[in-house]
Amino acid sequence: MNDLKEKNQRTQVVGVQTKNEIREQIADLQAASESWTPQHVLSWAFQTFGNGVAISSAFGAEGMVLIDMASRVYPDFRLFTVDTEFLFPETYSLMDAIEQKYGIAIERAYSLLSPEEQEGIHGSALWGHNPDLCCNLRKVEPLRRKLSELEAWIASIRRDQTSARAGARKIEWDSKFGLVKVNPLVDWNSKQVWRYIHDHNVPYNQLHDQNYPSIGCTHCTRAVRPGEDPRAGRWSGFAKTECGLHVIEPMANAAKQGS
Repeated sequence: MNDLKEKNQRTQVVGVQTKNEIREQIADLQAASESWTPQHVLSWAFQTFGNGVAISSAFGAEGMVLIDMASRVYPDFRLFTVDTEFLFPETYSLMDAIEQKYGIAIERAYSLLSPEEQEGIHGSALWGHNPDLCCNLRKVEPLRRKLSELEAWIASIRRDQTSARAGARKIEWDSKFGLVKVNPLVDWNSKQVWRYIHDHNVPYNQLHDQNYPSIGCTHCTRAVRPGEDPRAGRWSGFAKTECGLHVIEPMANAAKQGS
């Protein structure tokens, strides 16, 4: 793995062969990395990829833990978000607080369509009748364009959040987007996340104190009622639990794409 960064730097020259080599090396490292602490995983990512890796965050509780950890491990870390332009005011306020506290500039990825253009093409309230398309336009495609600039990305998902995330590893090859994906908190639970937040005085979205355990866009997020699943407030009324950013694609699909 010592030569992984050098190999990544040659990706544009070598192309598919280098991606295959990196994928094999990541597979070899997976078992060992499962015993690493989140800080160790972050250190490995920053040492291996440098400015070629960035944290992706929607600024939920887990994301805030990663941001704080990264600030202690590698202060010059890169942080980006996919701004759907439909986020809560509390989320935008938190973003301002993050930039001030950690002395960083959050990179923002946007849809190619403004909300007005989207409505003109797909009709009003697309999220209400086709949330998958809305998520694809405002989240997945902007993320895909952002990730094309990177060698690796860091996410704050946990295995116990959804069935789609249950098989995630701390370090893995992201077949959907064609780069390395790093999940430092994948084996944590909600109690560990909130213990870290309180122990380290980490800022968080105030909506969490109003029964919003999972926070996305204003149109597709509601408060959770007593006894409901923590993600029941996302896309309520639809058989949908993921926006598509963290859905793992089978390796066969990756092979067809030649990545």
